[in-house]
Amino acid sequence: MKFTKMQGIGNDYVYVDCFEEKIEDPSKLAVLVSERHFGIGSDGLILVCPSDVADVRMDMYNLDGSRGEMCGNGIRCVGKFAYDKGIVDKTDITVETLAGIKKLSMHLREDGKVGSVTVDMGAPILQYDKVPAALQDGQSPDAETGALINVPFTVDGNVYHTTAVSMGNPHSVIFLGTAEAGPLAGRSLKEIDLEAIGPDFENHPMFPNRVNTELVNVIDRSHVEMRVWERGSGETLACGTGACAVTVACILNGLTDNEVTVSLLGGDLRIKWDREENVVYMTGPATTVFDGVIAKESGLI
Repeated sequence: MKFTKMQGIGNDYVYVDCFEEKIEDPSKLAVLVSERHFGIGSDGLILVCPSDVADVRMDMYNLDGSRGEMCGNGIRCVGKFAYDKGIVDKTDITVETLAGIKKLSMHLREDGKVGSVTVDMGAPILQYDKVPAALQDGQSPDAETGALINVPFTVDGNVYHTTAVSMGNPHSVIFLGTAEAGPLAGRSLKEIDLEAIGPDFENHPMFPNRVNTELVNVIDRSHVEMRVWERGSGETLACGTGACAVTVACILNGLTDNEVTVSLLGGDLRIKWDREENVVYMTGPATTVFDGVIAKESGLI
């Protein structure tokens, strides 16, 4: 089976052209290829498939085999994959995902290959029950948007404050620069043991579908930095939907302007929330690492 390893600022996936290949059990394959010692090594598996409603369809699986609705870094690589491989012959395309149809604009390098991609990520979902999030004691949704903005919730006996946003998948955003960050207040991003606390946030009963958790440090009104614990994958170097959710949360809390640079462990993304259109735009790189073939004797297929 042919595959391509790709990454968007360190968020890496194994991509398969399902115009040519047939995958019987993608959840099982995701677990096998993601293993970094016996497999290829990745944050999961993304299948690029035919679509009846868009130019291509993106089927995403986390490294634990669970299905994901969307991945911002992954979908940029889908655009590059489809264009560079000749599946599409235009730089503006649509991609079908479980979170709806997304519009992509590819930016070409001098060699004619895609270097970066701008993604129309659509409108952020703020109504708390659509994130989805379940109201906890002491929480009250915003009267205008129905959003949970900087509300308290208790994790492992500690009280934190979170802003809940969905970008097609649920996110819980916690700001470190305030006392409302609970025991994380005043700590730098680097010194936090995310491996230790991440699972408790991911599986908190406030979020019935589990949740991606972003810890954020606001540098100024146009620049923030973050780390992310992704449901089903653990800490990753980058999360595109997470960067979008962080930007929306920053704006809702009055911490930044409407366009910011979000610095993640793997690199930077440029995120803009157009409040008039109510659309979030994400721009960032997409990179091919290598092409390969999985042999039958490997046991992966």
